[in-house]
Amino acid sequence: MQLGGIHHLTAISAKPRENLAFYTGLLGMRLVKKTVNQDDVSAYHLFYADGKANPGTDLTFFDFPAAPERRGTNSISRTGLRVAGETLGYWRDRLKKAGGVTGDIVEVDGRLTLPFEDTEGQRLVLVDDGGVGEASPWERSPVPAEHQIRGLGPIVLTVHELSQTASVLTEVMNMRRVREYAAHGAEIHVFEMGEGGPAAELHVLEDKASPIARQGAGGVHHVAFRTPDEAQYHAWTQRLNELRVPNSGEIDRFYFRSLYFREPNGILFEIATDGPGFATDEPMETLGEKLALPPFLEPRRAAIEAGLKPIA
Repeated sequence: MQLGGIHHLTAISAKPRENLAFYTGLLGMRLVKKTVNQDDVSAYHLFYADGKANPGTDLTFFDFPAAPERRGTNSISRTGLRVAGETLGYWRDRLKKAGGVTGDIVEVDGRLTLPFEDTEGQRLVLVDDGGVGEASPWERSPVPAEHQIRGLGPIVLTVHELSQTASVLTEVMNMRRVREYAAHGAEIHVFEMGEGGPAAELHVLEDKASPIARQGAGGVHHVAFRTPDEAQYHAWTQRLNELRVPNSGEIDRFYFRSLYFREPNGILFEIATDGPGFATDEPMETLGEKLALPPFLEPRRAAIEAGLKPIA
């Protein structure tokens, strides 16, 4: 039983209008689902992905009016966004022209990378994935198809106690510990799942000196991992229960099925099914253009819409 890779990553924004402009306008991603946080319907839940809303390409945001994140250990500290081939020069120029926080193109773990931040300090990095695998560019993106973001990965975790996290990744989640490399004065440990590669890697570094991070705007809420179908999803639930790993139990998010738990340093993980997908309640051609609500929230649409601020 193997996880297939990164499914999605959910972060926090206190400025949804700016967030929408940054990820669709500057980064050229497609808004594939505009919905609400199912546990707090006063907040938007925005999903950005590739042209076909494929699992593994979703970068999502909760609209929480939170104070800025306090950076530290026991957190998801950088999110990789994969691009192909000779495109990082294009992105360096585009990001610098926009006036944001942008680093230099550097080789990290054998791949060219370009670190940058969004307008709220969300730490991101473009990673050259060599153009491996299929891509689904969005035809209405302001970014040319050959330069568009192809998906997520790798994801970087910073933890206080590496051995505890490593134990869960390998012994509970069946990931493989494959290599180490040095970057930014730290040794980083690479864990992979499925077929491996940047779309299926966690990069973990140990930091015992920094304070514990405090979640907030510009930070990450959780990372989700792919399981292909409901049969394996149920098997993961059974596995966590048999190993006595505290978890949420199975939750139907309508667009996918979810199972949440925390690794020993407190970072929230999710296992999510690849389907049914975002075209379940909207045509693929018009994803994200209207507020979508799962069936159990549809009777409350008028009240929910009245409590949301327009962001378009």
